Amino acid sequence: MLLLHRAVVPGLRQTYRLRSTSSRLCIQASSTNDSFQPQHLSLTISGDNSTTGRWRVMGALLGLGAVLAYHDHRYTVAQESPPMYTKEEVSSHRSPETGIWVTLGSEVFDVTEFVDLHPGGPSKLMLAAGGPLEPFWALYAVHNQSHVRELLAQYKIGELNPEDQVPPTLENSDPYADDPVRHPALKVNSQRPFNAEPPPELLTENYITPNPIFFTRNHLPVPNLDPDTYRLHVVGAPGGQSLSLSLNDLYKFPKHEITVTLQCAGNRRSEMSRVKEVKGLEWRTGAISTARWAGARLCDVLAQAGHQLCETESHVCFEGLDSDPTGTAYGASIPLARALDPEAEVLLAYEMNGQPLPRDHGFPVRVVVPGVVGARHVKWLGRVSVEPEESHSHWQRRDYKGFSPSVDWDTVDFDSAPSIQELPVQSAITEPQDGETVESGEVTVKGYAWSGGGRAVIRVDVSLDGGLTWQAAELYGEVQRPRKAWAWCLWKLQAPVPAGQKKLNIVCKAVDDSYNVQPDTVAPIWNLRGVLSNSWHRVHVHVTP
Repeated sequence: MLLLHRAVVPGLRQTYRLRSTSSRLCIQASSTNDSFQPQHLSLTISGDNSTTGRWRVMGALLGLGAVLAYHDHRYTVAQESPPMYTKEEVSSHRSPETGIWVTLGSEVFDVTEFVDLHPGGPSKLMLAAGGPLEPFWALYAVHNQSHVRELLAQYKIGELNPEDQVPPTLENSDPYADDPVRHPALKVNSQRPFNAEPPPELLTENYITPNPIFFTRNHLPVPNLDPDTYRLHVVGAPGGQSLSLSLNDLYKFPKHEITVTLQCAGNRRSEMSRVKEVKGLEWRTGAISTARWAGARLCDVLAQAGHQLCETESHVCFEGLDSDPTGTAYGASIPLARALDPEAEVLLAYEMNGQPLPRDHGFPVRVVVPGVVGARHVKWLGRVSVEPEESHSHWQRRDYKGFSPSVDWDTVDFDSAPSIQELPVQSAITEPQDGETVESGEVTVKGYAWSGGGRAVIRVDVSLDGGLTWQAAELYGEVQRPRKAWAWCLWKLQAPVPAGQKKLNIVCKAVDDSYNVQPDTVAPIWNLRGVLSNSWHRVHVHVTP
């Protein structure tokens, strides 16, 4: 029996791994001895009681047959009916406690054991926890290779329920039903309208923010516009000619490309909320992103419509094609002097990072106003006019203005404050994150810095002890012309962790070329709308022994 076990079982294991589809073939292939033929078995039994020996051999063979049949049954079941899981079941497995599951196509994988082995770091893989891998593989094409798929296959646990693979139907009564699909890495602040920011660890991984994770700020449902019938209406000057421009008409103007950072006025609002309640979305540090934009200069289009500078203050008003149920469209304005200045490089943009604008970012045309708050970069642009006063839109007259900390909703007078245009100097830490644990020895701190109005960031100071001592970070990014620093710089500091420290209070502050510097605390700049939040950014981390 021992010889029989040694001869058959290892072969059985090998055969089972090869997943033969026939139990008969499994039996025939299982022997490591070519002379072993089950149908003509001849055994010599030692001992006096040969009859007893034969019964023992027969019993052993019956047991072996049962083992073979059992293994074959298990394999057949696994082949014919893999476990099925719903999207809801997958999404409930997104932590080490519940297990970490992901999907790729129709397959479900339990990658709990692989998270700590992920070459890009555990936090990157955790972004996909409980959901599909495809959006992340689209960002990082290096994953879509045969050896990666082979590695992933080891963690497969089943299939996605076919019903969950069918796209949901649209509900015509829902104004947001036709909104575009968004990247699952985005941290959502509101669904309707959709507002979301990229996670910090992805925000500064690239100097140019990939389109799918560029922060999204919508005020209304996203319009679905036909590029073939799209027209931009530009009201002409007195004595001039109004324009109705198709996309092809805009393509005929000289194409201009610039790298520009967009920042929402409410970026880092969540820090103001800790001081006192404010009204607005709870943006963290991610309501800012950078892209390479291309389109026609606004000054060229306005000139064709007969507009020129005048002695009295005038404004260029923009109106979007997004609207609420009453037909009210989003609107904003900028000074005419900025719009007509070729050096200000204001664009009617139709490309973002070399591609047509995504729907969430203004397809087919949006305004890009370098150095100015994101609220003026009107998306889905439908109308441009030059007016003696700034836009009468709610978002220009009754929003996006800063006030004293003493002003509340009972005393606020929106007419008493100018609309935000250029933003103040800003910086934030993206790695490590608040509450994270870092290794003793050396710590790497990363982040971004930017200032409005084309003012370049000349220095970022970083402290590991809450601001008692400082070190200058290394700055990197595109070289920008003086007074035309439209894009952020990224920065990094590698510094030794003080011996014996169990916690670090990491702080950053930026200085621009006008020597503006960030204020040290939030309270003195608090305001009821939670805008212009640019105090020193702080994260607290633990240090491993």
